[in-house]
Amino acid sequence: MKLWEAAAGARVFDLAQPYFVGMPHHPSHPPYIFGLTKQHGDMLTPGGNSSAADAIAMGSHVGTHIDGFGHFSCGGTLHGGVPVDGNQSYGAGLTVHAAAGIAPLVRRGVLLDFAQAGPLGEDVEITPSMMEGCGVAVREGDVVLLRTGWGRYWRDARRYINAVSGSVAGPGPGLAGAKWLSERKPVAVGSDTVAFEKVPAADMPVHVHLLFECGIHLIEALQLEELAEAGVKEFLFVGAPLKLEGATGAPMRPLAIL
Repeated sequence: MKLWEAAAGARVFDLAQPYFVGMPHHPSHPPYIFGLTKQHGDMLTPGGNSSAADAIAMGSHVGTHIDGFGHFSCGGTLHGGVPVDGNQSYGAGLTVHAAAGIAPLVRRGVLLDFAQAGPLGEDVEITPSMMEGCGVAVREGDVVLLRTGWGRYWRDARRYINAVSGSVAGPGPGLAGAKWLSERKPVAVGSDTVAFEKVPAADMPVHVHLLFECGIHLIEALQLEELAEAGVKEFLFVGAPLKLEGATGAPMRPLAIL
């Protein structure tokens, strides 16, 4: 059977959250801005036809997106020991580890579901024992997705971001959980939260460990509710970020295919 013939009968789950004015965004990143630049009727063809157009502006880490390895540095260096100095500028962005170099992901994906009894509380740290308790084998090269249940808050930006005095609070793995994941050598890990790791965390140790130390991408703000409702734990993950030269991350629309 040809690949496209098999795909014709596949079930596809959209893992991306929608973009809309007022949508959640991390306070350290710009919001999503949208507006029509031309309405129907502003210009008409001789036959009475018209077209509408619009414009958007947003940060590269807004909505469902993937973090590039250049998103975090430590001690003046990027992943792989590349010095920050000489490899960045406000105008051109990063010259190494930029989002344009992130290859499309076509990999085995697995879902670790921690929200079967409801969304996790904001103070919950996902531990190695919790991940092992999901009963899903994580293999080298996988894309591992963690469901906290916070995806259902997406239409309520204040609840989803949960920022108190400017500090976002929410569930996710701590450093022990991050090391459990990195030991299994996935190419990427993701979650349905805005920060992936347990926050607040002043030094963002999970981001530093996975992106800077291990070269494992993070995918944030996923929509995992439908996948969980269907009882899916293993699937083909397909995701391609926008090819943004110089950017530290990029929006993507990932799919889970059965």
